[in-house]
Amino acid sequence: MMKWETLNNNGFTTANKIVNLKIGTQFKDNKLEIECDNIASDCGKLSPSYNEELETFCAELLGTLENMAKIQLKMEKLCSTTKGICDLETYYENGDCRTPLFHTWPTTYFYEVSFKLTEMYKKEIRLKQTIVQEIAHTADQDLMMVYLSSWLYQPYIESSSKLLLESMLLETGHRQV
Repeated sequence: MMKWETLNNNGFTTANKIVNLKIGTQFKDNKLEIECDNIASDCGKLSPSYNEELETFCAELLGTLENMAKIQLKMEKLCSTTKGICDLETYYENGDCRTPLFHTWPTTYFYEVSFKLTEMYKKEIRLKQTIVQEIAHTADQDLMMVYLSSWLYQPYIESSSKLLLESMLLETGHRQV
């Protein structure tokens, strides 16, 4: 999850650059409109450097999203594996496993927690996909701020997720008490 947090922070920084670039351009456009009211020239055209810079930032944000999606896909695979283990235990032992895989949790509870975490991150990835698709195309500053806030604060990831993840690490022996 540290990778996720790092990617989330990097994505926020990139999205912030996109928003700042767009707001700065809107400000310049408003000044140009006032100056160019009666002149029929190229006042409305954007500079090539703006387009290149915006495209670079968008590509960077898309790359960040793709890396986050890979993490989420790994979570889905692990959840699916845990579900398979639960099904095998039910088939062979009628749900009563003689050799526990975890310190104190039954496998079914481990699956339930991993499923819950997977669903949180799946919803968050969908939100971030929408943000990536829309952030460079919106002209509304308030909407851009909502996109930035949504990226940073990750509304679909509940505050309990870190505790659940730490508990899972303790249960598997990947984290010592």
